[in-house]
Parts: sequence; structure tokens; C-alpha cells
Amino acid sequence: MLKSRKALSPVVASIILIAVTVAVSIAVAAWMGALTIGFMGTSSLTITDLEFSGSSGNANNSIVVHIRNSGTKQVTIAKVHLNGVDVTSKIASNGKLTYAAGETGTFTIQNVSWVSGNPYEVKLFDASNNPLGASQENAPS
Repeated sequence: MLKSRKALSPVVASIILIAVTVAVSIAVAAWMGALTIGFMGTSSLTITDLEFSGSSGNANNSIVVHIRNSGTKQVTIAKVHLNGVDVTSKIASNGKLTYAAGETGTFTIQNVSWVSGNPYEVKLFDASNNPLGASQENAPS
């Protein structure tokens, strides 16, 4: 009587077990990847324009820096360099150096004696000294 019943062969059972294991592994990997991407934001500021105020050679000149947070998370500017020199103490920002994702804004580097035609590079850094963005423009003639 028992011989008339058919059961799964060990080979077919093994194949089904392996297929289910692989499918579950793929599902878990996709889920973990989605979680990781969601927690990992990017910090990036784009300097959209450098606006030179004043006249060539004047010690009271300023450079207005227009920026946009092109990253996916909030970012705070901790340090600003102008041609490799830290000018953070010369920043006038009305207290605004933190920008949400997609937000735009401006800040001013005061008391810069820029000279017509010379290149000026502005670099922005976060509190960990990681670069956030940079731009170089020549002062107007």
C-alpha cells in the first residue's frame, strides 16, 4: 500500500529549497539597500555666482557669494577660504550659514581688496573640514 504513494524526490526538494533561499536573500538585500540609501545623504553646495562690490583696489570692497544647497541633506558652512586664506572672520551672513536641501542663499566676504581682472577662488568647508563647494571667477574690469 505505501508503495503506491509518490513523494518528492530529494533532488527536486533540494532545488526548491535553494530557490526559496535565493529569493529571500534577494528580497532582504534589496530592503537593506533601500534603508542604507535613505540614511546616506550628500553634502554639497554649489556657488552659483560671485558678485564683486566696490571698485578695484579699495580695501572696503566685498564679494557676495550666492549659493544653492545641491545636496540631499542640511549643511552648515563652518569655514570659508578666499584664494587659500581663511576669511571666515570676514563673513557677514545675518547669522545664516545653515542651508536645507535645495535652499539658496547669500553671504558676504567683507573688506576684500580685490583687483580688476585677478582671479578669486572661494572654497566652502563643513565643521569636519570636508569641502562643500568651490568656485573661481575673475574680478570685473
